[in-house]
Amino acid sequence: MTGNKTTNENRFRFGRNWKNYLHYLDESQIQNSMASLKLMLEGVDLKDKTFLDIGSGSGLSSLAAIRLGAKVTSFDYDLDSVKATKGLKKKFKIKSDWTVQQGSVLDQNFLNSIGKFDIVYSWGVLHHTGNMSQALANTERIVKKNGILFIAIYNDQGYKSVIWRKIKLIYNKYPLIRPIMVFIFVLYFWLPKSIYDFFRLKPFISWKEYKKRRGMSPFFDVIDWIGGYPFEYSKPEDIIKYFRVKNFTLINLKTCGGKLGCNEFVFKKNE
Repeated sequence: MTGNKTTNENRFRFGRNWKNYLHYLDESQIQNSMASLKLMLEGVDLKDKTFLDIGSGSGLSSLAAIRLGAKVTSFDYDLDSVKATKGLKKKFKIKSDWTVQQGSVLDQNFLNSIGKFDIVYSWGVLHHTGNMSQALANTERIVKKNGILFIAIYNDQGYKSVIWRKIKLIYNKYPLIRPIMVFIFVLYFWLPKSIYDFFRLKPFISWKEYKKRRGMSPFFDVIDWIGGYPFEYSKPEDIIKYFRVKNFTLINLKTCGGKLGCNEFVFKKNE
């Protein structure tokens, strides 16, 4: 597992991205998020379970958990993300069983104040804290015995990950060139697929399928990716080894096949 130092000036403000994304959120994306959660938590009934969403972002995963019957607590370090999650809660008129707070997974006093949970969920967040090792340690402590931990962590691609970290730092350090970088990387990720779709007479089908599968707009995902700093990463075996020592059992794993992206882990905490 790798580490890097950061400052608030260089930190990507994910909340701004999520507030924009909410304008495009529709019911199909909520249903896809619910399906994705159920798939990874295979066989785990969320009804009346306490569910913690660390780094709630848009609030989409929290809403999916609510729809599946959980009692949800959401928090995020980024105030705009907190506003986005609260906005989603208000939009869907959720009156109970959903608490939204501002807080940090690195703040042990804050974590002590919210207690322990049946299910702790953090998708693509802990590697953006600036101290992933501490974030992992703090997260495992707030899972109840026999509880479930579901996390997603960036895959370690060796030198490629080092290059991506530099790109992300540049994006955050130099605001004036951000639109140019977004344009370049939307083309980088999507132009070859779009050309392929065009020649098979299915224009933009990859873009549409990605949105349906991921439950998020590809455009906002690109911004989230190139802006996502701090940026740490780990090999799947290192994450598995870490939690095995902490008395967790791996019950589900979805890797990105050694490529760019996140590896997803579902662990059960033993008694």
